[in-house]
Amino acid sequence: MTRIGATIVAVAATLVGNVFAEQKSSPANGDLFWKKLEARVDEIAQRFDGVMGIAIVDLTDERAILKNADQVFPTASSIKIAILLELYRQEQQARGGTQGKAKLDDTYTFDAKDVVDGSQIMTGLTSGVTRLTNRDLAQFTVAVSDNAAANVLIDRVGMQNVNATLRNLGLTKTTLRRKMMDIAAAKRGEENVSTPQEMTRLLEAIHKGKALDKELANAFMKQLSTKKESYIPRRLPPDVDVANKPGDLDGVRTDSGIVFAKNRPFAISVMTAYDRDERAAEGAIAEIALEAFHYFEMRGKTTEYGRVLDQK
Repeated sequence: MTRIGATIVAVAATLVGNVFAEQKSSPANGDLFWKKLEARVDEIAQRFDGVMGIAIVDLTDERAILKNADQVFPTASSIKIAILLELYRQEQQARGGTQGKAKLDDTYTFDAKDVVDGSQIMTGLTSGVTRLTNRDLAQFTVAVSDNAAANVLIDRVGMQNVNATLRNLGLTKTTLRRKMMDIAAAKRGEENVSTPQEMTRLLEAIHKGKALDKELANAFMKQLSTKKESYIPRRLPPDVDVANKPGDLDGVRTDSGIVFAKNRPFAISVMTAYDRDERAAEGAIAEIALEAFHYFEMRGKTTEYGRVLDQK
């Protein structure tokens, strides 16, 4: 063999060795597993009879699945997450000495004129007698999506303040335009709106302490994790905490939240419109959440190669 030939062989051997080394140090299993989740989510979205937007965000590495995630949808009651955030933000400001801010322990005396459709708890209270705190109103808003409770909180924190906080977080498409059950405003086009991606960004900002201090962020997530009738947790194991807020209007179903899969929490928002079959929309949201949970639950107990190590 000539000297040139030997050199070529040596270089080729080195290149082959580098390829094998790269393959060894960069396993593709994780990407394949992620792509499998993407394919399943895409299949559910494709067969849905209506319009669907999806955002699923890994809160560990920020990898995301985004399907129509920048499209604007009606939020229905999911906008109540933003209302509650503003309440907690003003509580934080009040603790810091700012005057005139709403506080969690501020009291409210029930007034029957505040009742609107979808006020499951407030309707049964005694006008002029029953006293509640803002924290109580927030709990009603989360647990049974009481619309009167949400409207009282809007008055107390200020609609413009809710939207200012959203803008300060860089959320330009999420907007509170009207109170709950204001049909006249809705007919004028004043709909409460957001996008799946912005809803997950909102939740991520709260979860990671970008919107509230650690104590209040934890309290917020605990309240939002109240067990309730909703779509994301519908098919998940009952012991999995889910901090979420669903919403429904005629032809619209949405749900946005954080699923605390062990060691691998994720944010998810699924928003639908033009729903021909609203129960099918609810089922599709639950199915997507289950597929996502299967991925994150497994990733929470495996190495990057897919080996299960944590079986406790």
